[in-house]
Amino acid sequence: MDRPSLADLQAFATVARLRSFRRAAGELHVSPSALSHTLRSLETRLGVRLLNRTTRSVSPTEAGQRLLARLAPTLQELDDALDEINSFRDSPVGTLRLNVPRAAAEYVLAPLASRFLRENPGMRLEIVIDDSLIDIVAAGFDAGVRFGERLAQDMIAVPFGPAQRFVVVASPAYLAEHGKPAAPQQLSAHRCIRIRFPNGSIYRWEFSRGDEKIEVEVEGPLDVGEMWLMVRAAEDGVGLAYVYEQSAASALAAGRLVTVLDDWRPPEPGFFLYYPSRRLVPAGLRAFIDLLQKTAES
Repeated sequence: MDRPSLADLQAFATVARLRSFRRAAGELHVSPSALSHTLRSLETRLGVRLLNRTTRSVSPTEAGQRLLARLAPTLQELDDALDEINSFRDSPVGTLRLNVPRAAAEYVLAPLASRFLRENPGMRLEIVIDDSLIDIVAAGFDAGVRFGERLAQDMIAVPFGPAQRFVVVASPAYLAEHGKPAAPQQLSAHRCIRIRFPNGSIYRWEFSRGDEKIEVEVEGPLDVGEMWLMVRAAEDGVGLAYVYEQSAASALAAGRLVTVLDDWRPPEPGFFLYYPSRRLVPAGLRAFIDLLQKTAES
């Protein structure tokens, strides 16, 4: 026996509940003749009469009553499930999971998170700090944040936040003892504080001036995984550090650190929120994107 489709069972339940082909056809948005054909085909496949019909009335048989009794709760659960899904489409509810590097979370997302939750009380925001390059879809994230040049080609990217600048910093005491590098090539003669990514790789310092671009593989006595540790070590005179300007702002303002190689600062476009598709974007992610764009305009 071929199993009947959900649509066929829904058609039977509607006719049996309303005791009328005409009214059931109106509710299901089909013609009475098409609905009658569907029910006859269903009964033929099942080999059981489900409805007693006369020219004036329709009523379920005993078999039809038993089937309706079992179907009704299941169909109601399906309706409830679809209503719940509709709430995700029509209004921001549920959980938005973001995978972001620590710098983006600290400098850009932190002030936006509270505003997003105030404006969307039905949402829960989950921010996972991760400096590694992962597959956000495979890991179950709705979106991620990265610099533009690190985005996969098939991702939709939305720029947000101010441009981020990197600087090379050192303590005045270190520079008094070791001298100030005048070009990136001179970094080989200096002690450098390196940042190690979660996958074990060491970041190569990037510089640009005009059309000239240079990547330098530096050496030094200290490898760390956190930028604040780099700043602290530089303040303590351990060596040169290549960091976000914002992460060293207070130390620079107080004179505990100074910048070098200022004319080699590479331009950075800032952060991008990225996600896998423009089609049927969840309402929560759409609301977050709208907030990013409103913030950029203000």
